[in-house]
Amino acid sequence: MVGTVRQGQGAGGWNSGEAYEGYVGRWSRLVAREFIGWLEPEPGKRWLDVGCGTGALSETALAMADPETVVGVDPSSAFLNHGKSRIADSRFTTMVGDARALPVPDGTFDYVMSGLVLNFVPPEEQPQAASELVRAAGAGATVAVYVWDYAGEMQCMRYFWDAAGALDPVARNRDEAARFSLCRPEALTDLFRGAGIGDIETRAIDVPTDFRDFDDYWTPFLSGQAPAPAYAMSLDEERRAALRDRIRADLPIASDGSIHLTARAWAARGKVQADPAI
Repeated sequence: MVGTVRQGQGAGGWNSGEAYEGYVGRWSRLVAREFIGWLEPEPGKRWLDVGCGTGALSETALAMADPETVVGVDPSSAFLNHGKSRIADSRFTTMVGDARALPVPDGTFDYVMSGLVLNFVPPEEQPQAASELVRAAGAGATVAVYVWDYAGEMQCMRYFWDAAGALDPVARNRDEAARFSLCRPEALTDLFRGAGIGDIETRAIDVPTDFRDFDDYWTPFLSGQAPAPAYAMSLDEERRAALRDRIRADLPIASDGSIHLTARAWAARGKVQADPAI
Protein backbone atom coordinates (compact mmCIF):
# COMPACT_ATOMS: atom_id res chain seq x y z
CA MET A 1 0.00 0.00 0.00
CA VAL A 2 0.94 3.62 -0.25
CA GLY A 3 3.36 4.78 2.40
CA THR A 4 1.14 7.38 4.00
CA VAL A 5 -1.39 4.67 4.75
CA ARG A 6 0.84 1.82 5.81
CA GLN A 7 3.09 3.83 8.04
CA GLY A 8 0.72 4.53 10.85
CA GLN A 9 -2.05 7.03 10.17
CA GLY A 10 -4.64 7.13 12.89
CA ALA A 11 -7.20 6.10 10.29
CA GLY A 12 -5.69 2.65 10.38
CA GLY A 13 -2.29 2.03 8.85
CA TRP A 14 -0.28 -1.19 8.67
CA ASN A 15 2.99 -1.80 10.46
CA SER A 16 2.91 -5.56 11.07
CA GLY A 17 3.14 -8.20 8.39
CA GLU A 18 1.76 -10.87 10.71
CA ALA A 19 -1.30 -8.79 11.56
CA TYR A 20 -1.93 -8.14 7.87
CA GLU A 21 -1.71 -11.84 7.04
CA GLY A 22 -4.25 -12.71 9.73
CA TYR A 23 -6.70 -10.04 8.60
CA VAL A 24 -6.80 -10.02 4.77
CA GLY A 25 -3.47 -11.43 3.61
CA ARG A 26 -4.77 -15.00 3.73
CA TRP A 27 -7.67 -14.09 1.47
CA SER A 28 -5.54 -12.01 -0.88
CA ARG A 29 -3.47 -15.12 -1.61
CA LEU A 30 -6.57 -16.88 -2.92
CA VAL A 31 -7.43 -13.91 -5.14
CA ALA A 32 -3.83 -13.71 -6.38
CA ARG A 33 -3.99 -17.21 -7.86
CA GLU A 34 -7.12 -16.40 -9.85
CA PHE A 35 -5.69 -13.03 -10.86
CA ILE A 36 -2.38 -14.36 -12.21
CA GLY A 37 -4.16 -17.14 -14.08
CA TRP A 38 -6.49 -14.58 -15.67
CA LEU A 39 -3.50 -12.69 -17.08
CA GLU A 40 -2.43 -15.79 -19.07
CA PRO A 41 1.21 -14.75 -18.63
CA GLU A 42 4.02 -15.54 -21.03
CA PRO A 43 7.07 -17.17 -19.43
CA GLY A 44 10.44 -15.48 -19.02
CA LYS A 45 9.08 -11.96 -18.53
CA ARG A 46 9.92 -9.14 -16.11
CA TRP A 47 7.30 -8.36 -13.47
CA LEU A 48 6.77 -5.42 -11.12
CA ASP A 49 4.53 -5.73 -8.05
CA VAL A 50 3.55 -2.26 -6.82
CA GLY A 51 2.65 -2.17 -3.15
CA CYS A 52 3.79 -5.76 -2.77
CA GLY A 53 3.36 -5.78 1.01
CA THR A 54 4.13 -9.21 2.44
CA GLY A 55 4.64 -10.66 -1.04
CA ALA A 56 1.45 -12.67 -1.64
CA LEU A 57 1.09 -11.54 -5.25
CA SER A 58 4.82 -11.71 -6.03
CA GLU A 59 5.00 -15.22 -4.62
CA THR A 60 2.07 -16.28 -6.78
CA ALA A 61 3.63 -14.83 -9.92
CA LEU A 62 6.86 -16.70 -9.16
CA ALA A 63 4.92 -19.96 -8.78
CA MET A 64 2.56 -19.60 -11.74
CA ALA A 65 4.10 -17.29 -14.37
CA ASP A 66 7.66 -18.64 -14.76
CA PRO A 67 9.04 -15.07 -14.75
CA GLU A 68 12.59 -13.95 -15.40
CA THR A 69 12.36 -11.57 -12.45
CA VAL A 70 9.81 -10.18 -10.02
CA VAL A 71 10.52 -6.84 -8.34
CA GLY A 72 8.40 -5.91 -5.34
CA VAL A 73 8.05 -2.24 -4.39
CA ASP A 74 6.55 -1.15 -1.08
CA PRO A 75 7.03 1.83 1.27
CA SER A 76 7.30 -0.41 4.33
CA SER A 77 10.66 -2.04 4.96
CA ALA A 78 8.97 -4.18 7.65
CA PHE A 79 6.59 -5.60 5.06
CA LEU A 80 9.42 -6.15 2.59
CA ASN A 81 11.48 -7.95 5.22
CA HIS A 82 8.50 -10.14 6.08
CA GLY A 83 8.09 -11.05 2.41
CA LYS A 84 11.78 -11.75 1.84
CA SER A 85 11.86 -14.01 4.91
CA ARG A 86 9.20 -16.22 3.32
CA ILE A 87 10.13 -16.12 -0.38
CA ALA A 88 13.40 -17.92 -1.00
CA ASP A 89 13.70 -17.31 -4.73
CA SER A 90 16.66 -15.55 -6.36
CA ARG A 91 14.35 -14.09 -9.02
CA PHE A 92 12.59 -11.99 -6.35
CA THR A 93 14.04 -8.64 -5.30
CA THR A 94 12.53 -5.74 -3.41
CA MET A 95 12.78 -1.96 -3.32
CA VAL A 96 11.42 0.63 -0.92
CA GLY A 97 9.22 3.00 -2.87
CA ASP A 98 5.86 4.72 -3.31
CA ALA A 99 3.22 3.96 -5.95
CA ARG A 100 3.16 7.63 -6.95
CA ALA A 101 6.90 7.80 -7.66
CA LEU A 102 8.19 4.34 -8.50
CA PRO A 103 11.98 3.95 -8.16
CA VAL A 104 12.35 2.14 -11.51
CA PRO A 105 13.45 3.22 -15.01
CA ASP A 106 10.96 3.85 -17.80
CA GLY A 107 9.66 0.88 -19.79
CA THR A 108 11.43 -1.77 -17.72
CA PHE A 109 8.69 -4.36 -17.17
CA ASP A 110 6.50 -6.63 -19.26
CA TYR A 111 3.88 -6.99 -16.50
CA VAL A 112 3.10 -4.31 -13.93
CA MET A 113 0.59 -5.37 -11.28
CA SER A 114 -0.82 -4.03 -8.04
CA GLY A 115 -3.08 -5.79 -5.56
CA LEU A 116 -5.26 -4.05 -2.97
CA VAL A 117 -3.31 -0.79 -3.22
CA LEU A 118 -4.65 1.90 -5.54
CA ASN A 119 -7.70 2.74 -3.43
CA PHE A 120 -5.35 3.85 -0.63
CA VAL A 121 -3.86 6.52 -2.86
CA PRO A 122 -5.71 9.82 -2.29
CA PRO A 123 -8.28 10.19 -5.11
CA GLU A 124 -6.63 13.30 -6.54
CA GLU A 125 -3.33 11.38 -6.83
CA GLN A 126 -4.69 8.16 -8.31
CA PRO A 127 -4.09 9.34 -11.91
CA GLN A 128 -0.44 9.93 -10.98
CA ALA A 129 -0.15 6.40 -9.59
CA ALA A 130 -1.74 4.96 -12.74
CA SER A 131 0.66 6.98 -14.88
CA GLU A 132 3.56 5.52 -12.90
CA LEU A 133 2.33 2.00 -13.63
CA VAL A 134 2.29 2.87 -17.33
CA ARG A 135 5.72 4.50 -17.22
CA ALA A 136 7.24 1.44 -15.59
CA ALA A 137 5.59 -0.88 -18.10
CA GLY A 138 6.24 0.83 -21.40
CA ALA A 139 4.41 0.38 -24.71
CA GLY A 140 2.73 -2.98 -25.27
CA ALA A 141 3.15 -4.23 -21.70
CA THR A 142 0.33 -5.46 -19.47
CA VAL A 143 -0.91 -3.44 -16.51
CA ALA A 144 -3.28 -5.18 -14.10
CA VAL A 145 -4.71 -4.44 -10.66
CA TYR A 146 -7.30 -5.67 -8.22
CA VAL A 147 -9.10 -4.08 -5.26
CA TRP A 148 -11.64 -5.38 -2.75
CA ASP A 149 -15.35 -4.93 -3.46
CA TYR A 150 -15.86 -3.04 -0.21
CA ALA A 151 -19.38 -1.90 -1.07
CA GLY A 152 -20.58 -5.34 -2.10
CA GLU A 153 -19.29 -8.84 -1.69
CA MET A 154 -16.24 -8.40 0.54
CA GLN A 155 -18.51 -9.97 3.10
CA CYS A 156 -16.31 -10.18 6.19
CA MET A 157 -15.93 -6.39 6.08
CA ARG A 158 -19.54 -5.74 5.09
CA TYR A 159 -20.85 -7.56 8.17
CA PHE A 160 -18.49 -5.47 10.29
CA TRP A 161 -19.37 -2.08 8.80
CA ASP A 162 -23.11 -2.75 8.48
CA ALA A 163 -23.23 -3.57 12.19
CA ALA A 164 -20.98 -0.64 13.11
CA GLY A 165 -23.08 1.79 11.07
CA ALA A 166 -26.28 0.55 12.69
CA LEU A 167 -24.84 1.25 16.15
CA ASP A 168 -22.87 4.41 15.42
CA PRO A 169 -23.60 6.92 12.61
CA VAL A 170 -19.98 8.11 12.77
CA ALA A 171 -18.86 4.67 11.58
CA ARG A 172 -20.61 5.16 8.24
CA ASN A 173 -18.03 7.75 7.21
CA ARG A 174 -15.17 5.40 8.10
CA ASP A 175 -16.60 2.48 6.10
CA GLU A 176 -14.29 1.60 3.18
CA ALA A 177 -17.37 1.42 0.94
CA ALA A 178 -17.94 5.15 1.49
CA ARG A 179 -14.25 6.10 1.32
CA PHE A 180 -13.02 4.09 -1.67
CA SER A 181 -15.07 4.97 -4.74
CA LEU A 182 -12.32 3.53 -6.96
CA CYS A 183 -13.33 -0.02 -5.99
CA ARG A 184 -15.80 -0.49 -8.85
CA PRO A 185 -15.17 -1.80 -12.37
CA GLU A 186 -16.34 1.46 -13.98
CA ALA A 187 -13.95 3.55 -11.90
CA LEU A 188 -11.02 1.22 -12.62
CA THR A 189 -11.80 1.40 -16.34
CA ASP A 190 -11.86 5.20 -16.26
CA LEU A 191 -8.56 5.31 -14.38
CA PHE A 192 -6.88 2.98 -16.87
CA ARG A 193 -8.24 4.80 -19.89
CA GLY A 194 -7.03 8.14 -18.54
CA ALA A 195 -3.52 6.71 -18.13
CA GLY A 196 -3.31 5.58 -21.76
CA ILE A 197 -4.15 1.91 -21.23
CA GLY A 198 -6.18 0.15 -23.92
CA ASP A 199 -7.83 -3.24 -24.42
CA ILE A 200 -9.25 -2.88 -20.92
CA GLU A 201 -11.11 -5.75 -19.32
CA THR A 202 -12.57 -6.05 -15.83
CA ARG A 203 -13.92 -8.98 -13.86
CA ALA A 204 -15.00 -10.06 -10.41
CA ILE A 205 -12.85 -12.59 -8.57
CA ASP A 206 -14.74 -14.40 -5.81
CA VAL A 207 -12.97 -16.57 -3.24
CA PRO A 208 -14.27 -18.37 -0.15
CA THR A 209 -13.42 -16.93 3.26
CA ASP A 210 -13.97 -19.72 5.76
CA PHE A 211 -13.57 -19.12 9.49
CA ARG A 212 -13.26 -21.91 12.06
CA ASP A 213 -15.46 -20.05 14.51
CA PHE A 214 -16.43 -16.55 15.57
CA ASP A 215 -13.10 -15.94 17.32
CA ASP A 216 -11.28 -16.69 14.04
CA TYR A 217 -13.44 -14.02 12.40
CA TRP A 218 -13.32 -11.44 15.21
CA THR A 219 -9.74 -11.57 16.50
CA PRO A 220 -8.12 -9.90 13.43
CA PHE A 221 -10.34 -6.86 14.05
CA LEU A 222 -8.52 -6.35 17.37
CA SER A 223 -5.14 -5.62 15.77
CA GLY A 224 -5.90 -1.91 15.48
CA GLN A 225 -4.42 -1.87 11.96
CA ALA A 226 -6.40 -0.96 8.80
CA PRO A 227 -9.66 1.01 8.90
CA ALA A 228 -12.04 -1.57 10.40
CA PRO A 229 -9.70 -2.80 13.17
CA ALA A 230 -8.70 0.80 13.93
CA TYR A 231 -12.35 1.70 14.37
CA ALA A 232 -12.98 -1.34 16.58
CA MET A 233 -10.08 -0.45 18.85
CA SER A 234 -11.14 3.21 19.05
CA LEU A 235 -14.26 2.11 20.93
CA ASP A 236 -14.42 1.65 24.67
CA GLU A 237 -14.89 -1.88 25.99
CA GLU A 238 -18.65 -1.63 26.31
CA ARG A 239 -19.21 -0.30 22.78
CA ARG A 240 -16.75 -2.81 21.31
CA ALA A 241 -18.62 -5.63 23.04
CA ALA A 242 -21.91 -4.32 21.64
CA LEU A 243 -20.41 -4.27 18.14
CA ARG A 244 -19.02 -7.78 18.58
CA ASP A 245 -22.41 -9.11 19.72
CA ARG A 246 -24.27 -7.36 16.89
CA ILE A 247 -21.93 -8.88 14.29
CA ARG A 248 -22.17 -12.32 15.90
CA ALA A 249 -25.97 -12.14 15.71
CA ASP A 250 -25.90 -11.16 12.04
CA LEU A 251 -23.32 -13.66 10.75
CA PRO A 252 -24.44 -16.96 9.16
CA ILE A 253 -22.84 -19.24 11.78
CA ALA A 254 -23.17 -22.95 11.01
CA SER A 255 -24.21 -25.54 13.58
CA ASP A 256 -20.55 -26.50 14.12
CA GLY A 257 -19.62 -22.85 14.76
CA SER A 258 -17.91 -22.29 11.41
CA ILE A 259 -18.60 -19.27 9.21
CA HIS A 260 -18.51 -19.44 5.42
CA LEU A 261 -18.40 -16.12 3.56
CA THR A 262 -17.26 -14.81 0.19
CA ALA A 263 -14.65 -12.18 -0.63
CA ARG A 264 -14.94 -10.43 -3.98
CA ALA A 265 -12.23 -8.39 -5.64
CA TRP A 266 -12.64 -6.31 -8.77
CA ALA A 267 -9.78 -6.78 -11.23
CA ALA A 268 -8.78 -4.79 -14.28
CA ARG A 269 -6.19 -5.48 -16.98
CA GLY A 270 -5.09 -3.76 -20.16
CA LYS A 271 -2.23 -2.99 -22.53
CA VAL A 272 -0.16 0.17 -22.54
CA GLN A 273 -0.70 2.00 -25.81
CA ALA A 274 2.21 3.00 -28.05
CA ASP A 275 1.24 6.65 -27.53
CA PRO A 276 -0.56 7.40 -24.22
CA ALA A 277 -2.25 10.36 -25.92
CA ILE A 278 -4.14 8.05 -28.30
